[in-house]
Amino acid sequence: MVLSPLLIGCICFPVAVDQLPSGNYEDEEAYHEDVFSQILKSNNGTVKKLWQGDIAIETGRSATKCTSCLWPKSADGTVRVPYRLSADYSDNEKSSIRDALLEFNTLTCVHFVERSTEEDFLDIVSDSGCWSSIGRTGGAQTLSLMSSGCLAKGIIQHEVDHALGFYHEQSRSDRDTYIDVLWQYICESDWGSFEMVDTDNLDLPYDYSSVMHYGWYAFSNTSGQPSLRPKPDPTANIGQRYGLSPLDVSKVKELYGCKLCTYLLTGVNGSLDSHNYMSEYPTETSCLWLIRVNKNKVLLQFDTFRMSPSGGCTDNYIMVYDGPSRSSRVLVERACGSLELPLLVASSGVLLVEFVHQKGLRASETEFRASYSSVDCGGTYRNDNGTVTSPGYPNPYTNLVHCMTTIWAPPGYQIILNFTLFELEYSFSCSYDYLLIHDGSQPSSPEVGRFCSDMEIPTIVSTGNVLLLQFYSDHWMNNLGYRADYHFVPAL
Repeated sequence: MVLSPLLIGCICFPVAVDQLPSGNYEDEEAYHEDVFSQILKSNNGTVKKLWQGDIAIETGRSATKCTSCLWPKSADGTVRVPYRLSADYSDNEKSSIRDALLEFNTLTCVHFVERSTEEDFLDIVSDSGCWSSIGRTGGAQTLSLMSSGCLAKGIIQHEVDHALGFYHEQSRSDRDTYIDVLWQYICESDWGSFEMVDTDNLDLPYDYSSVMHYGWYAFSNTSGQPSLRPKPDPTANIGQRYGLSPLDVSKVKELYGCKLCTYLLTGVNGSLDSHNYMSEYPTETSCLWLIRVNKNKVLLQFDTFRMSPSGGCTDNYIMVYDGPSRSSRVLVERACGSLELPLLVASSGVLLVEFVHQKGLRASETEFRASYSSVDCGGTYRNDNGTVTSPGYPNPYTNLVHCMTTIWAPPGYQIILNFTLFELEYSFSCSYDYLLIHDGSQPSSPEVGRFCSDMEIPTIVSTGNVLLLQFYSDHWMNNLGYRADYHFVPAL
C-alpha cells in the first residue's frame, strides 16, 4: 500500500468532526467540515510534495519565506493577477471559480483577469488535490483545484489567498498568544504543519474566523480530540467554510495598499450604517458593502433612508445588486430622496450595496441604515409580466420554510395579481401552512389577507406600487403550493 506523503510516519485515526468543544454557537453547522478539513480530505493520496497540507514547495525556494513575491501594482493602483482556467473544467466549474475570484475584485484592488499574453499568471488546473504556492513565483504558476472536492468557494479563496502571499493564520508569528497546539493529539510527522512563520502581521488582529485558519481537528490523530485550542476562550470558533472573512479582506487591502472603502459583512444577520462610513472614510465618494449570509438568501431591509436628491440621483444615490459585483442584476437603481424602500430578497446568499455621493456632502444631508438576515426562499420581482410561485414549484413545497417575495412596480403603477393554482395544507384557522399578502413594502403594511387550504383567491390589486408575500409551512404535511401571474398597470 502506498501512503500519502501527508500521512507517512503515522497512521491517524478518523476525526469526529461532528463533535465540537462544549459551548454555545450561533451556527454550529458552519464548523463541521471547515475549509481546511475539506482540503486535507481532498489531498489525501496526492503525490505532490506539500508543506502544511496544501502549500506547494518550490524547487530552490524556502517554503517558510516569501520575499519579493507580491504581484505588481499598476500605475492606476490596481494589482492585476492574470489567470488561466484549464479546459478540463466544465462551464459550471469555471463559473464557480470566477465567482470566488469576483469577491476579491469587488472588495480589494487585487483584480483577477483572464490571461492574454502575460508571462506571469496563475495556471488553475484540476490536479490531484487543492494546493498553491505562496505568492507570485513567476511564469505559469500552477494552482490546483481538483474538480472533485476543491471547488467550494471557501477552498478556492483559501488557495488563492496563498497565491497572493498569505500563510495559514495559525502560522502567524504571534500564534502562541491566541492558540494552544495540543501536540499530544498530533502525529509527530505532522508537527511541521503547525510550524510558525516569521510573518508580517500588518498590524491587524489575529483572526480566528479566517478562511486561512485550521479547524479544531486539523491533523488530529485521536477521534474527538482537537489539535488546536483557542485562548483565553477555549470555546471560541476557529475555522469556517464559507469564504473570506472581513479581516481576510482587510489583510489583502493592507498588504497590497488598497485605499478603498469596502466592507464585507458576514454571518446570519447584521447591519450597515452611513454614519460609520462617513466617519471612517470622510474623503471617499463611494463605498461598497458586500453582504454574505451563511445559508439561504440575503434579506435586506432599509430601516432609514434619507438622501439629498442632488442632480436628480446622479451625484448622490444608493444602488443594490443581486450578487457580488456591479455587473450583477440591479435590484435598486440610483435611489435617492426620502422614500421607503421595500424588503429586498437576493437570489442567493450574496448581495452588494453601493453608496455614491458628491464631495463635500455633510453627514446631515444623508442618512441610511439597513439590516440584513437570511430567508429560506422568495425573491424580488421588478420586471413587468411575471410569475411568482411557492418554493420548489411545480413540486410540492417543503416543510419548515419561510419565504419573502416582493413585487415592486415603478412609481405611478399598481400591481394586478392573479392566482392560477392554490393548494396548501388544510387548516380551518390558517395557522399551519399559509400565505400572507401585504398591500405595501413591509410586514407591517396592511394585510390583503391570510390564505390557506384550497381557498379561491380573488384578483388582487395593490393600492401602491409594492406587494409583499410571506409564505410559511409547518413541520408536517405539504401540498402543491401556489402559482400566480402579475402585471403592472398605470395607477388610477
